[in-house]
Amino acid sequence: MAEFNPDVQQAVKVYKALGEPTRLKIAMLLTEETTLCCSDIGSKLESVAGSTLSHHLKQLTDCGLLNLRKDGTYVYYSVNREMATKFAPYLLE
Repeated sequence: MAEFNPDVQQAVKVYKALGEPTRLKIAMLLTEETTLCCSDIGSKLESVAGSTLSHHLKQLTDCGLLNLRKDGTYVYYSVNREMATKFAPYLLE
């Protein structure tokens, strides 16, 4: 049964997260910039409020598409290349 396959469930989470235009822009931005903190992402997107941006980053992190690294009070995000290669290779082109 495909519905119990963990890869299918993971694919659904990734595609659901990328189905929102702002989250897709964030993922594409992070493939170009490699690693950015939340404030840098917000300044590059310009039209996204801080709380909304945090929500989008959480969705992308929860589905496994983004990695996060804490450094003091800053949180840096990067694309999980293994996950992107498997479920969203167009991000890496």
